[in-house]
Order: sequence, then C-alpha cells, then structure tokens
Amino acid sequence: MSVMSDRWIRRMAQDHGMIEPFVEQQKRDGVISYGLSSYGYDARIADEFKIFTNIDSAVVDPKSFSPNSFVDRQTEVCIIPPNSFALGHTVEYFRVPRNVLVICLGKSTYARCGIIVNVTPLEPEWEGQVTIEISNTTPLPAKIYAREGICQFLFLQGNEACEVSYADKAGKYMGQRGTALPRM
Repeated sequence: MSVMSDRWIRRMAQDHGMIEPFVEQQKRDGVISYGLSSYGYDARIADEFKIFTNIDSAVVDPKSFSPNSFVDRQTEVCIIPPNSFALGHTVEYFRVPRNVLVICLGKSTYARCGIIVNVTPLEPEWEGQVTIEISNTTPLPAKIYAREGICQFLFLQGNEACEVSYADKAGKYMGQRGTALPRM
C-alpha cells in the first residue's frame, strides 16, 4: 500500500466524484484548516451535532442504542461538556474506490486542546457522509466549530483491488447522510 498524493486525490475528486464538495486547496484564514493537503484531505464538520447527556440515565448500548442518550443541536459552535462526547458528520460526501482504504486522524489544533476525533477506516467502495466521533477529554467545556476542519483523511492505495468490498457486503452504513447511529 502507498499513501496517495494531493495530485491523485485532486484527480479522483474531480474526475470520479470521490469527495463532494471538494475544496481544491487548504483554507486557513481565521478557520481551522480544511481542504486538500499534501497527502490527504482535511474534512469539515457539519452544523448538526448529537451531544451525549445523562439526563434520562440512559445506558449506552451499541446493540440497543437509545436516542435518549443525546440531545440534538444545530449550531455554528457546538459546546461539548467536560469529559463528554458528541457525534457529527462531515460536510463532504465520500466515494471510496475499490482499491483504496481511508484512514482518519484528528487535527492537531483540536488534539492540543484535549479534543480527540475518532473515525473507523473507510473501507473500499464505502460511500457517504462520515459520522465523526468527538471526545472532550478535558474537565472544561470544549468548542467545536461547524463548517471548519475536524479531521484529516489519508488515502492508502493497495497494489490490487480487494476481493470483497464494503459494497459487496452491503454494509449497514453504506450511503449514509447525516449522523448515523449504531446499527445491528
């Protein structure tokens, strides 16, 4: 496998719709950066958030997830309570080629503030808006800025196409729009 360059990402986004909308160069002025970078793409978080709360004493159970576990907010700035967690989704819609695996890493600006971003890998032939998991590991409230950079995606191209892709398996998170909650 090899990490794909900005030229490859640009070509795949423009010619094959791999990232939509696609920002061809990194935007930085007064915002947490987003757009095409040297060997990746910095995605933006949308303005819709699911903030975890313990108002109803719900138990977080991935096999039987209750919507009582969070409150929905549509906002330009999401405040995540201390030692808490929120879900959001990317502004961008991704279409991963069959011979590519995508890895997500949090942005250093947020990491230096104790805000950790987690996304599982985007498998070959997966497509959709990416659900972003955001943890505030600090004892203080934390701000997340909508429509600004939240994470960087790295594109790893295999020497050959995979034998079974996410589309072949009819994966349960295929084609998601918005924030997808856990499914069984």
